[in-house]
Amino acid sequence: MSVFPFFRPTEPDIDAMAKNGDIRGLVRALRSRNAGVQTRAAKALGTLGPGAVDTLIPALKTKNRTVKLGIIGALSKIGDVRALQPLTDALRDESSEVRWQAALALGEIGDPAATGPLLTALKDPDKYVRFGAAISLSKTGWKPEDPAERAYYFAGLQEWRAVREIGKPAVPALTGLLRDRDSTVRMRAVELLGSIGETDAIPALMRSLGDENRDVRWNTVLAATKCGISPMHLPRGISKRPQETKNPWIAGFLNFLLPGTGYAYLDKWWGALIFSFDELATVWIFRMEGDNTSFALLLPLYLALGVHAWYMATKIPKDPP
Repeated sequence: MSVFPFFRPTEPDIDAMAKNGDIRGLVRALRSRNAGVQTRAAKALGTLGPGAVDTLIPALKTKNRTVKLGIIGALSKIGDVRALQPLTDALRDESSEVRWQAALALGEIGDPAATGPLLTALKDPDKYVRFGAAISLSKTGWKPEDPAERAYYFAGLQEWRAVREIGKPAVPALTGLLRDRDSTVRMRAVELLGSIGETDAIPALMRSLGDENRDVRWNTVLAATKCGISPMHLPRGISKRPQETKNPWIAGFLNFLLPGTGYAYLDKWWGALIFSFDELATVWIFRMEGDNTSFALLLPLYLALGVHAWYMATKIPKDPP
């Protein structure tokens, strides 16, 4: 038993709140640090029926992501069409998790009015949001009107073979995937663009040559010539990639201040060994020689180590192959 039981946080009585229809209390419970409380509060809100919708919709304007997710889950459970517009607005939220949850909730409600916003969500830069939108579209009774829409749909589900079979109309959907934060998705899109081999992909592939991920860049090189890009243009595209480098002044300062840490900053494994050796050697020298002599001996050495780390940093390629 705790010595100070009054400091022990008490968990909200979710069952009592649900029984009394305490919507605001349940919304506050969504802020709990206890994941179990959050889950039970969200489920309880979903059991309150359409009468809770008018209170839940304004509460959705909170900036708390956890609360938003709980409210969206409750609205999807209630299934009231009054939630369509707020959930559509949530598809533009800065949080990808909120957008994903909103896309799934629109599918649970199943109203055909959500078709347009879900089609837009198929072009979201986040793969989870696109996946949720594709799943939900099938629940609204939507059918693709043309091969381009079908390509966006299958790209959302990451059914790559189906996307490849669509051919040229799939190029816009695939070029959109090159904005995804997941490099494996970007790489897959580049490979498919290469296998389709259409010149319409050239502008997107030229941009992709400057991708931050080296594997994506290399696969773009392989795909580019299949789409009609001359090999002579590839170096110019690659030159726009983000430059990876180490700051020589930081390396030099670290090595002067704490010998070995500058080398560790440069990703040299033996930097830690030098740091450990320096600690032992410095203690020994100070005990044997005293402060003044030790400073006179170590300062030139530290300066030399700092200059050496600075010099090494200047010789590291900006973007090693």
